[in-house]
Amino acid sequence: MASTKKFDIENLGTATFPSPLHLSKTKGDKVFNFVQDKDRLLYNISLSEFNRCVTENDEPLCLQKAGPREKLLFDPPKTTAAIVTCGGLCPGINNVIRSLVMGLYYFYGVKNILGIPYGYEGLIPSYGHKLKHLTPDVVKDIHEFGGTVLGSSRGGQSVSDMVDTLEDNQVDMLFAIGGDGTLKGANAIGEEIQKRGLKISVVGIPKTIDNDINLIDKSFGFETAFDMASPIIRDAHNEATGAYNGVSIVKLMGRDSGFIAACAAMSMPVVNFVLVPEMEFQLHGENGFLESLRDRLETKHHAVIVVAEGAGQHLFAEDGAETKDASGNVKHKDIGPFLKSEIGNYFKTMDKQVTIKYIDPSYIIRSAPANAGDSIFCSRLAHYAIHGAMAGKTKFVVGRLNNKFVYLPISEVTSRRKKIDLEGEFWFAVLESTGQPFLMG
Repeated sequence: MASTKKFDIENLGTATFPSPLHLSKTKGDKVFNFVQDKDRLLYNISLSEFNRCVTENDEPLCLQKAGPREKLLFDPPKTTAAIVTCGGLCPGINNVIRSLVMGLYYFYGVKNILGIPYGYEGLIPSYGHKLKHLTPDVVKDIHEFGGTVLGSSRGGQSVSDMVDTLEDNQVDMLFAIGGDGTLKGANAIGEEIQKRGLKISVVGIPKTIDNDINLIDKSFGFETAFDMASPIIRDAHNEATGAYNGVSIVKLMGRDSGFIAACAAMSMPVVNFVLVPEMEFQLHGENGFLESLRDRLETKHHAVIVVAEGAGQHLFAEDGAETKDASGNVKHKDIGPFLKSEIGNYFKTMDKQVTIKYIDPSYIIRSAPANAGDSIFCSRLAHYAIHGAMAGKTKFVVGRLNNKFVYLPISEVTSRRKKIDLEGEFWFAVLESTGQPFLMG
């Protein structure tokens, strides 16, 4: 039996301050109601799980519903909030920053909001980065631009020193916007705060363009990423059809998970092959990728290939210990040029003419502003994060699961990365769109 405490959210203390939000506690009065901690949402919504719980008299796993609480732990006029952005760029970061500032300032009356420059480096005084004072006037237009106005960085910093800085600046709540490494760092900060007996709320807002955050439906920036990739794939298709036996290769983000490549291919259904990190395809041999590509060219005389950056790492020769970047992520070999070379060599041995075009738009996509859908999503994530922090919740992330906004412990979200299930209906939809073989090699 799974522990029903698995998704419990920690609280810093008893909330006693009345919320300044003029909400309701009565259903039917046409005013939004305060959310209570007892309001829970099912983790597994399948009928089979329901029947199992009934049969075994087991309490189902539930998650705390996100939203504004009637009582607050922090007195808004005396509250100091801080915002930090870490890791690689992703569409929507500025939207989240803007919505955090606007929500804190106008919903709750929190006027002291600090921007931490250049990621967790900004919490280490020796780097010399100065904290920024954020107001609505400072952030009002930043959503129109990609990137992050606070700057970002990778790599771990001294947790003790970071908490010292938070304590020295009398910070009551820290909003950490970032991916897996950032969230693990935020959790470590929360644990150090707990050891010191401080009351500082630590909130994670999951940012990863790859959509590989565990448990949640999607992360912000992901939708914009494959939206931006879609016209690029269209143009790659035009390049491929413009030459006899034309082959276009488009490399997209996706270090460990291939969601961007898969969704981009389905959104612009001219793609013939999608290669993702989750699949161990073979290049040569019967039913290998190159043979499937040859079959495609013999019948249609053009092909479009979308490959995620982390795909095909098993094809590279082992050359010693793996290297990692400052965030601890494994540095992958570059599959794009490798694939172009292998395709060229394969058809050269067959004395077959092919024209290969290779396109890598990754940094353009990463730096783009959020599209309309992501802009809405970013605002809602930020607002729900504020509500949880003001109520004194800590070491949690806000996310959407089963199309509902919930609070989840950072430790559960970072326990593993989300990956495409090759036996799931999502990947089957990709295969239906591309027409590629179920297995290659």
